[in-house]
Parts: sequence; C-alpha cells; structure tokens
Amino acid sequence: MLLRYRRPLVCALFLFLLAAPTLHAQQLTGFSPEQAGRQATCEARLQALPTPEAFRRHLEALTREPHPTGSEANARVAAYIADAMARAGLQVERYPYDVYLPTLETDIDVALVTPIRKPLNNQEYILPEDRFSDHPELRPAWNAYSGNGDVTAEVVYANYGRKEDFERLADLGVSVEGKIVLARYGGNFRGYKAKYAEAHGAVGLIIYSDPADGGYIEGLAYPEGPFLNESTVQRGSLLTLDYTGDPLTPFEPALPHDTPGAPERLAPEAVDGFHGIPVAPLPYGSAVEILQRMQGAPVPGGWQGGLPFTYRLTGGPALTVRLRVHQPRALVRATNVIGRIPGSEFPDEWIILGSHYDAWAFGAVDPNGGTAMLLTLAEALGTLATEGCRPRRSILIAHWDAEEYGIIGSTEWAEHLREALTRGAVAYLNADAAVSGSRFGGAASPSLKGLIVEATRSVAYPGTDQTVFDHWQARAPEAAEPPLGNLGGGSDHVAFYTHLGIPSAGLSMAGRSPVYHSNYDNFAWYERFADTSFVYGPALARVDGVLALRLANADVLPYDVRRYATDLAAHVAALQRRGREQDLTVSLDRLTAAVAELDTAAAAFEAARQTYTRQTRLDRRELERINQALLSLEKAFIYADGLQGRPWSRSLYASPDPFSGYASWMLPGLRYEIERRDPDALAAWETRYTAAVRDLTERLQALTEQLTPRNPQPSR
Repeated sequence: MLLRYRRPLVCALFLFLLAAPTLHAQQLTGFSPEQAGRQATCEARLQALPTPEAFRRHLEALTREPHPTGSEANARVAAYIADAMARAGLQVERYPYDVYLPTLETDIDVALVTPIRKPLNNQEYILPEDRFSDHPELRPAWNAYSGNGDVTAEVVYANYGRKEDFERLADLGVSVEGKIVLARYGGNFRGYKAKYAEAHGAVGLIIYSDPADGGYIEGLAYPEGPFLNESTVQRGSLLTLDYTGDPLTPFEPALPHDTPGAPERLAPEAVDGFHGIPVAPLPYGSAVEILQRMQGAPVPGGWQGGLPFTYRLTGGPALTVRLRVHQPRALVRATNVIGRIPGSEFPDEWIILGSHYDAWAFGAVDPNGGTAMLLTLAEALGTLATEGCRPRRSILIAHWDAEEYGIIGSTEWAEHLREALTRGAVAYLNADAAVSGSRFGGAASPSLKGLIVEATRSVAYPGTDQTVFDHWQARAPEAAEPPLGNLGGGSDHVAFYTHLGIPSAGLSMAGRSPVYHSNYDNFAWYERFADTSFVYGPALARVDGVLALRLANADVLPYDVRRYATDLAAHVAALQRRGREQDLTVSLDRLTAAVAELDTAAAAFEAARQTYTRQTRLDRRELERINQALLSLEKAFIYADGLQGRPWSRSLYASPDPFSGYASWMLPGLRYEIERRDPDALAAWETRYTAAVRDLTERLQALTEQLTPRNPQPSR
C-alpha cells in the first residue's frame, strides 16, 4: 500500500537532501521493494531531525544536580524524562520496583594512624573553573555494597587487585592476611578486587585512581586538561553475586509489596555473596600518603604506577591505616521510565533502546550523554510518526534506574516482562554513556553486526563529506570492514542478552572520559572536553534511529545470520589458542564440523530471504510466522540450567568474564573448563555446544524451506 506523505515531510526531506552529503545507496536486507521505498523516505527525513540544540538542551537539564538513585533529584530527572517523551508523542509508562540498596547515609573515614595521624581526603576539590564543583549535594566518594567495619592494619599493595595479582603475591611470599589491601582502579570490575582481597584474608580494601591510568601520565590534569587531578576519585558498586539485579529477589522482579504477584524477598542475611570487609575509594592525592611511606620489597614488573617513586609491596608494621565504613541498606524505590511508539502492524514485536539515568553525581558522560541522545531520538521518532512514518513494529525508549548499583532497574524490568520479551523482543540497543567524543564504535551480538555496519553507511559524519562508516573504516583501513566488539558485562544489555537471549548491541560516539564516576563528570567538563559543539549525540541518534527503523519496518527481520557461523569459527579458534596457552589439548572437532554446517545453512537462508522479499507477494500471516521463527534464533544458545556457578547467566554464546566482570567471554561454558584445565568437563560442554549449533542450523533450514515457495510470483 502506498502512503500519502504530508507536505511538511516532503518539504523537509527536499531541503535536507539539498544540504546533505551523498550517502551510499543500499539494497535493504529483508525489505520488499515497496517497503524499501517507504523506508528510504523515512530514513532521509530522520537525518534532519536530531539537532545539536536539542541534545544540548536535554543534557543540561539532566545534569543540573547530582541525582543518585533514591534521591529527590533523581525523581526530578525521571519526571523530566517522562515529560520530554510525552511531549514527543510517545506513550509513557513507569515501572516501580523496591530494591535492596545501600542508602545515601553511607559514612567513610580513611586515615593514616602511624607514623603520623592524618585524615585522607576522599572528595573532589572545589575549582573556580568548574561551576558545578561546589554544589551542596555533592558527597564524598564511596563504594556501594561495601562491608561495614572499623579496622586498623598494615598495608599490602596488590597492583590492580586481579585474580592473577593476588596469585603473584602468594608466589612472592607476601600474605595479605589481616592486612588492608591497596589496589588501583583498572584491570577488572572493582567488586572482584574486594572478592579476592577478602578471599585471601584481608580485613579491608582501599581502591585508588593512579595517575598512570588516566592522570597526568596521559596529559594535562583537570581543569587545565581532561585527565584526573589529585582529588578525582571513582565511585562505584562492588556487587558480585552469582545473579544480576535486586539481591533479595533473584530471578524475580522486585515489585512493591502492595503489587499483585510481588515476590517473597530473601532475608538480607540469607544472601550468599555480600562482601564482609570495608572498602573505600581514594584519589591518588590521598593514596600517595600511603604509597610513599611503604618500605617493603619493590613491586614486580608491570606493577609500577605513575607516582614519582618506586612502588613497594608492603608497608611494614611502622605504617598503619585506619579504614571505617558505615553503610546502611534498605528497600529503595527505583523507577524505570519507558516511552513507546506502538507499531502499526506488529505492535507486540519490540525494538528497545535503553540507557540508565541514575548517576553517582551529575553523570554528564555516564550515563546522561546516552540519555540525552535517546531523548533527542525520541523527539525525532515522534515527529516521524506524526508525518506518516509510524513504525510497523513498536519502538520503546527505556530509561533505567539503579544501574550504578549493579544493573538493577533493567534487570527487574526484564524479569518482570520476561514472557513478552521472550515472545516479541527483536533487539535491545544500549546507550549507557554513549556520547563522550568523536569515535564511532561498539559491540554487538552476531545477528546485529551486519545491520549496524550498513546503518553507518546511511548517516553523515558531522562536519565532513563522509559517512559515519567512512570515518569509522579510516581507523582500520586494512580491514574488510571496521571492527565491532563482542558484548561483555557492566551495563544494561546483560539481562536482555545473557539471560533472555535477545540480540543486543551497544553503540557509541566515544572519547576518553577519565573523570568516570567522579564529581567532575559534569556539564562543565563535558562542554570543554567531550563534545564542544554537541554534534556527536545527534549523529549517534541518527545511527541508532536508522537501525531501529530498519528492524521495525523490515518485512522479514534483517538479522545477519551468516555472522553466527563466521564469529563462531573465530571463537572456536581463539579457544584452541587459549587451550595451548594452558597446556591443554582443545580440538573441538565436533563443534567445528557443526559450525561449518551452520555456515552452509545460513548462506542458504540469506539467499532465500533475498529471493522471497524480491519476488514473492508477501502475506501478513506468513510474515508473522517467519519472523516469530527468526525471533527464536538467539534462543538456541539459551541453556536453562545456566553456566557453571552462575545459573542466572544462561547464554552459551557470551557472558561477562566470571573472574574480572567487565570483559566478554565467548562460548563461556567451554572457556570456563579450559581455564580449569578439565578435559572431561570440556568434552561434555562441547557436546552441549554442538547440540546448540545444530539446533540453530535446523531452525535456519526450516526457515529456508518456508521462504522457498512452490510457485514464486512477482511482487506487486
């Protein structure tokens, strides 16, 4: 059916095309010729809608005051988000949850005791050049889910506090038993630093920001430059349970008590995995007071930081530090705000774009660069819908609460809407801290990678006659296409991808943001060092918008199924290399053969899809059946029993690294047994993986047969 477009759409499109650089013409995967024409018109109109003025306006509003979860300021941010999306024409819903969080009454002291008594600062300096740094609601730094305690002890330096760092200390004969560990940020998730310190007998942990990791070693310190100054201190959660989300309601949504279906909560003391030792963060201007007084053996190679003296492993009995943490916990209301543009034909199939909005302080980069981008995109999509470009599938713009405490708001929503998401979620696109500079990049599940690459060919790169793809490709000119990473942990995609098996991606316009989780992550820093002209947020909104619209409007979902086979082959080869490093023979011959069969099936499916959308009269009911089958593809990798020791993580394809937290582990069930050097368990897991790949192959073969009609007819 041909659509009648309103005159404002035609006029705006004409003016945009006169001004825009020439973009690559594309044959759109999964689109019939009729729908491809409509899509091209809507995408062209989209290019003109996100503006630097809109992005800046939203970012300023979102970052006026510190707004951690549970604060009145955070409720004001949620109200602003809801109002902005409602004015854009989206249907807005709020999803409240009562989650078990540390409260804002957390109180911390760190001080030298001997050889001198000296309290150590743990809050950023007030700077004349930073109009936000004296805000009365700013707080000293703290780590969520620290243990409570008041300890005085000697100090041991543990580099980054990684598993291998504690093992190295043991090899060197250095015990942390009864000591306070001093570790620098970086290398792993901060919660694992606490986990390993406690497991090795430490009574406390101090985590500091070293100038070698984003400080003056890299460039000028703030406010003269963007890098850490001596008072910049990173906050952050320490939560390392074997499930994600609210600690008291594993696998279930933390609905308020008076809500029908509210779960019975665990008693806090029944939760296995809370840290028992006190933990506190420091800036390097305070950590230097400890490090420069240490008298033990020099650190091994690779452990030296950026302070101007030799780092040492132990402080000795003459150097003692007091660490006190008082951190109450309670049920705190966290509220997700969801805007929806209902689909005109398939409203129960959802494309979800999300970012959290809670912050440790102002959160200009993390998260609100992404939040402001999504609001800018919501306005553009709302305008498109009123002008005749309503999506065929529903597009949801989600703003999560309580992410900073442990990816909690998005997890509760995913558990709450598990059935609807399993049935109808097409993709989840994450935008946490998504706009901090000029470099496009990201990570994705295999089925979205090709679609992302193609979307970047349709969006102009700001201030040039290039596309985003051209600018991206220029950073890797020798590659056939610019690299897309694989999703790990650390943000709101985790529940959708690793728990429910929904194709996911996280895209960004990125730059260096060393003020991560500090009070200096504010609008003053952002406008000087992240994006002085506020053009990169709108550029990312166009990329995410094109991607969302293609997923929403395709006749047959345009998943990149061939990429499953090519990526799987690369991951198997990487596991074999890792096995050799571990002195373990890892053949994986059965899995390799299954991947080769998958590649053949995927190529046949993609050819059949192209023929089907070009040559066949498309029937709506048949499309629904085909797309429901496509929605199930990622679920071939969902293993109901979960990964080793992590029943909540159910994806056989990808998971966060269980020993570091942030990094991505591909084929994690196999990787775990390789790390344990257990050939018998590895063989059992290879059987499981081979079955999953063959299941995916059979699904594609059935789809190919469905897409191959007995008597093909030309489209009309």
